[in-house]
Amino acid sequence: MHLTTAASAVRSTLRVVRPFHTFEGEGIPVRRPFPQPELPLLDPFLMVGQVGPHVLGPGEAKGTPPHPHRGFEAIQYVIEGSVEDIDSAGRERVLRPGEVRWLTAGSGLVHLARPTPELLAGGGPQHLLQIWLNLPARLKSTPPRVRYGRAPGDIPRVVTEDGGAELTVIAGSTHG
Repeated sequence: MHLTTAASAVRSTLRVVRPFHTFEGEGIPVRRPFPQPELPLLDPFLMVGQVGPHVLGPGEAKGTPPHPHRGFEAIQYVIEGSVEDIDSAGRERVLRPGEVRWLTAGSGLVHLARPTPELLAGGGPQHLLQIWLNLPARLKSTPPRVRYGRAPGDIPRVVTEDGGAELTVIAGSTHG
């Protein structure tokens, strides 16, 4: 596989790493390509996790109890389903398909994620992607903040020239 970047450099895939399967929070199944022994440190990336895709039955949706975050940024992209995000600064929001949340933990806050009442009661599809990025030392003590992505229809999608891939651009740019 070869990708052409905005600088027109051609890069090839060095190797393929299979994710390991784990559980988080109240039993959320997660696939994580790193960190793991084969790829222990990819600074600034601390962790990548994928929940789903799967279809949950009524009562099967799980969440995470309140837990601390400090010194990093967590980016969450909802592909299918929904999740309710709540933090110790009083922010509460339901994220739906196509929405993005950037949580800059900075000096710290407590966060929890839980299934929406509709997903818990009726079940349904769930598919989320989460990326944790290490903040530079100079930003680790900044006040925490949360930003939300644009409406799902406003987030750019790019199809590669060969039609082999469709990319959703949640940050930065690609292919012009």
